[in-house]
Parts: sequence; structure tokens; C-alpha cells
Amino acid sequence: MARPKPATFDKQKTVADNRRVRFDYFVEDTYEAGLALQGTEVKALRAGEASIKESYAEVRDGQVWLVNANIPEYSHGNRLNHEPRRPRKLLLSAREIDRLVGAIERKGMTLVPLSIYFNSTGRAKVELALAKGKQAHDKRQTTKDRDWQRDKARLMRERG
Repeated sequence: MARPKPATFDKQKTVADNRRVRFDYFVEDTYEAGLALQGTEVKALRAGEASIKESYAEVRDGQVWLVNANIPEYSHGNRLNHEPRRPRKLLLSAREIDRLVGAIERKGMTLVPLSIYFNSTGRAKVELALAKGKQAHDKRQTTKDRDWQRDKARLMRERG
């Protein structure tokens, strides 16, 4: 019998966040994936240094890779330090990978990372979103809705 998945991810310490994703994409589904890292990459992440602003995930040869994520070199590392922008393998089950491949090929969706974090057991994880890109008019509508929510909250506070 399969173990039930938790409703939300167990984020203890968030290292990097990509807040722009929710503005640029309609987020359909989220997945939690492990990261295959080298030793100095883990130390740099624990120091809170990472950026996933321009990164994305792609499926190559039945494996999922995180491309263009920047984990800078560890400051106390030696000559065996890691390369900052190398592609990193994401650890997902075969069933999840098949589901992602189907959505990407059939529906024209994109895999984008939402955040990198450490869970309660101390493992580095990536919150991955299966998303569809927004058009310019969708982004304008999102901005309009967000402004209205802010104004509505302000009016409710003023009136009591």
C-alpha cells in the first residue's frame, strides 16, 4: 500500500525563492523533488546562497534536470569546489517523471522551480511547478486583481 503524500511540503529553511513565477505563469501542479548535489553545494546552500530566478527544469533521457540555477562557490572550499551554474539532477519517481513528460509534450506546459529548501530531515529539496505561461493581458489582469484586493483590504480596515 502506498504511503499518502503530505498536503503541503515540510519546509524548515527556505534558501531560494522564485516569486516571479506566480506572475509569469499559471501554476497547475506542484511537486517536491530531491537534488543531487556535491558537498560544497550543500554547504553553500546551508549558508543561504542560491538563486533560481532564471532557472527552469527539463526532461532529458528520462531524467529531470534543473538548468541555470546558480549556487555560488563555497567561500571556504578548496580547488575541488563546484561549478556554480552546472545542470543538477532532480530526484523524482518514474511515475512522476512520466506524468511530467506527458503534460509537457501534450499540453505545452513548463517546469519551473518555485523554491529550494531544506526539509525537517535536513535534505535539500526543490518545489517544482508544472505551469502554463501567461499572455500580456493575463498579467495585466493579475496586477489589476492584486491591486483591487489591496484596496479592498485597506477600505475594510478604515471602515472597521
